[in-house]
Amino acid sequence: MKCFYHEAQGLHAPKHFFLRGQPAPSPEQPLRADLLKKAVEASGASLNLLPPLTSDPRLMDRLKRIHTARYLDFLESVVERWRALPAAAEVVAPNVHPCGHATFYPRHIIGQAGWHMHDMACPMDEGSHTGILASATTAQAAAQAVLDGEPVSYALCRPPGHHAGPERGGGFCFLNNSALAATVLREGYERVAIVDVDLHHGNGTQDIFWERADVWTGSVHVDPADFYPFYWGAAEEVGAGDGKGYNCNVPLPLGADGIAFLQALSRLLSAHAEFKPQATVIALGLDAHKDDPLAGMALETEDFFRIGQRLAQVKGPKVIVQEGGYPTDSLSDNLAAFLQGFRWG
Repeated sequence: MKCFYHEAQGLHAPKHFFLRGQPAPSPEQPLRADLLKKAVEASGASLNLLPPLTSDPRLMDRLKRIHTARYLDFLESVVERWRALPAAAEVVAPNVHPCGHATFYPRHIIGQAGWHMHDMACPMDEGSHTGILASATTAQAAAQAVLDGEPVSYALCRPPGHHAGPERGGGFCFLNNSALAATVLREGYERVAIVDVDLHHGNGTQDIFWERADVWTGSVHVDPADFYPFYWGAAEEVGAGDGKGYNCNVPLPLGADGIAFLQALSRLLSAHAEFKPQATVIALGLDAHKDDPLAGMALETEDFFRIGQRLAQVKGPKVIVQEGGYPTDSLSDNLAAFLQGFRWG
């Protein structure tokens, strides 16, 4: 398995986000990557460090297939424009969001921030745009390796991406790395699938491919009736238009254990097999572990070994893209268990 990482991801490092109305320490820190790199190295896999970022027209072209141009422009300019406001905070934190049938796109940066950031868990600071691009570059490199003939690759991405939709970020996510990997794979395969095993529903991924039949999307996650992202992820959401029937959600009760998770994954993979994908992106979350600070499920470390085993049995080439999973004493062990299970699957 080829593993990829770009060290410039560490430049994205806002210290706080808003939780229950209060500023709280952000768990989405460079420490995440340090712990995940430790697991990759312990597994015996080689970690390919990517070269310094340069202008990459190919990356931007691919990103424009999944995100709007105005959203990409916003991510590039928002911090500078925000900090030019009188008495503005160091970190971008909008205080107004569109509701109802709002269709008017504002010119002012406060309005644009509210438009493009659907919650208060996607803070940005001066290094964020570079770090976000480095994360996307990592996903692109892993997918390109598979497109070029590797049977499986792993992209160590932070910030994560599956909550980022066509023109909105949220939940620590800005650019949708899993959707980007699928976009790269579509250049060589007619049918591509995304299997999301993060604690949270991948609402951004679902939104991007909602009306498309060429990329099947599926997710196992905590029921949004009780958990973030709240407004997306119900079993009844199956896609629309050409994409009707090409989205599958398997929500689980808050606090579900490893047995329930693996049973749900089996149901999801049965639907995945019916699509007959030629290549698959695995959106890997490790935040379903019982000790994760975002606590929503009760998986043990050994459950990630079994998840890895099961996903390794999926036919065809695979790109594993890191999504959630936040710093705990177990985080490195959880990824190591997944990779070991995947190897022995």
